[in-house]
Amino acid sequence: CPRWEEEKMADGVKWKQLEHRGPYFAPLYEPLPDDVQFYYDGKPLKLSLATEEIATFYAKMLDHEYTTKEIFQNNFFNDWRKEMTPQEQKIIKHLDKCDFREIHKYFVDKNEARKALSKEEKQKLKEEADKIQEEYGYCILDGHREKIGNFKTEPPGLFRGRGDHPKMGMLKKRIMPEDVVINCSKDSKIPEPPAGHKWKEVRFDNTVTWLASWTENIQNSLKYIMLNPSSKLKGEKDWQKYEVARKLKDVVHKIRAQYQADWKSKEMKKRQRAVALYFIDKLALRAGNEKEEGETADTVGCCSLRVEHIKLHPKLDGQEHVVEFDFLGKDSIRYYNKVSVEKPVFKNLQLFMKNKDPGDDLFDRLTTVILNKHLQNLMNGLTAKVFRTYNASITLQEQLKALTNPEDNVAGKLLSYNRANRAVAILCNHQRSTPKTFEKSMQNLQSKIDAKKQQLEKAQQELKKAEDEFEDAKDAKAEANVQKKKKLLERLKEQLAKLNVQATDKEENKQIALGTSKLNYLDPRISIAWCKKFGVPIEKIYNKTQREKFAWAIDMTDEDFEF
Repeated sequence: CPRWEEEKMADGVKWKQLEHRGPYFAPLYEPLPDDVQFYYDGKPLKLSLATEEIATFYAKMLDHEYTTKEIFQNNFFNDWRKEMTPQEQKIIKHLDKCDFREIHKYFVDKNEARKALSKEEKQKLKEEADKIQEEYGYCILDGHREKIGNFKTEPPGLFRGRGDHPKMGMLKKRIMPEDVVINCSKDSKIPEPPAGHKWKEVRFDNTVTWLASWTENIQNSLKYIMLNPSSKLKGEKDWQKYEVARKLKDVVHKIRAQYQADWKSKEMKKRQRAVALYFIDKLALRAGNEKEEGETADTVGCCSLRVEHIKLHPKLDGQEHVVEFDFLGKDSIRYYNKVSVEKPVFKNLQLFMKNKDPGDDLFDRLTTVILNKHLQNLMNGLTAKVFRTYNASITLQEQLKALTNPEDNVAGKLLSYNRANRAVAILCNHQRSTPKTFEKSMQNLQSKIDAKKQQLEKAQQELKKAEDEFEDAKDAKAEANVQKKKKLLERLKEQLAKLNVQATDKEENKQIALGTSKLNYLDPRISIAWCKKFGVPIEKIYNKTQREKFAWAIDMTDEDFEF
């Protein structure tokens, strides 16, 4: 039987046996060669090893826009000075007098040299990496050899953060064995720490699925080494996630009827909860947790929206009751949207905003805790995220039904698939900035299209010529030649159509990130059923890693699957 259908364990128990080698630690710092210098105020300055290492982090990023941002520069310089020797602190007082250019050039050259390695040398490096993967990248879980997701600790460096994160540029410290908690089974071979070191702690906790954990120093958040998405445990969890979202399908009408009734409730608390739930359902907003002031970027979700984040327009662009949203969501991604809402929602928002300052909470009687407790009462396992998963999956399924033309060739069907996926990404606000290489790759594609058009014209002329020759000769050889030229013309037409589809797809996709929803919000069974129904190879939708992640779905889905 497939391994996700093996015997179920007692509640809360995730495994009986877990054995692994522990994390693979980032390699130690290699000092710069003597002829690569750091300059301060125009003069070369030999740095102590710890100070030099941190200088290389900044030097490597010189051509990145991060190092032009003041907040990044200040945070870096602050943290760098803390690690300097007292003598260095006396000399190095201003970042703008520091010259990292020689160090930067050294790393650029090193990178180029690595790219220029011969095939054999690259193969040798790959074999070394594979050896580490073999040794550290697998664990034994209940008798199965399972792949580990990220078995290496993050190397030290400078924190980047997304958007305008207040902590960008701060020093991410090196993770040592003394920082790491190991989790494995009691009777297993407990991993050995690197020589001369010891683990922070060894645990035998079979109610969690992580293998090792540590606290990173910037946000004080816990980092984990987890199983690879293709593993049995992760596959089961993924499957359950979509099953919960499918359960919502049966009760969503009831939930909608209830929150619509609550818009008229006598209790302000209920009204706010009902409007927030409407946003989460209709716009797939995230719930938005409370956060420590000043600790993190100022990002919000539905429950933490402030008055300044929305504008109300009784009429706008020919629509009534329009709410204009403008705020920074998760990872500092801007959410900007103008939505026509139901009249009672609009009236309630006017009420919620009355006598409030721009910085006041829109839903002042609501927290994510209150909201999620309410959702849990409506349906077991229901959270705001389940709404996102449900609405994303249902949108994909409906869009695929509406957009797919069974007569199209595979390229045409894939364009329809990507358009359906785009509808979901737009709903979930999964944006990206236009890739740096976009213009260039678009030009390359255009030249391919132009070349193909010329080939097509030439083929049309040759067909005409062949037909004329057949008119004159009327023999079998001339007839075969006409058929040959016709086939070539058909093939070229098909190739041109395919290139045009690619160009359309690329253009429509330049500012939308399809991957996030494809991996996290869309039930893979919808896509697999669509592939089987319309004769599209699954590998056109999911690459090898994704097919491993969704092996559970590929195993169990036929073309009639309905979300």
